[in-house]
Amino acid sequence: MNPLIEKLIGVADLSDQVIATDILMAAKAEIRNYAVAITESASPEVRQSLTQQIEEVIHFHEQISNYMIEKGFYHPHDVPKQLDQDMHIAQTALNLGNN
Repeated sequence: MNPLIEKLIGVADLSDQVIATDILMAAKAEIRNYAVAITESASPEVRQSLTQQIEEVIHFHEQISNYMIEKGFYHPHDVPKQLDQDMHIAQTALNLGNN
């Protein structure tokens, strides 16, 4: 979308937030997948390798979470504020179809 149009309809920051949220969700899924793989592996060498990889993803998750908290995109310790923000984003998305 054109940056000028994004600014006019109020979704300029929303694009960054959507991208960051998608990355955060992907990191969470990757952590779950590694955890399952670790519990299913029979080889100590494979478990060691997977453990190292899950630690890297956990560190990445922390980095993206901190970025989102800094930008005001994510409020993990304030559920009502996060819910309000999520509702605002949902309403903005619904309104895009009406413009």
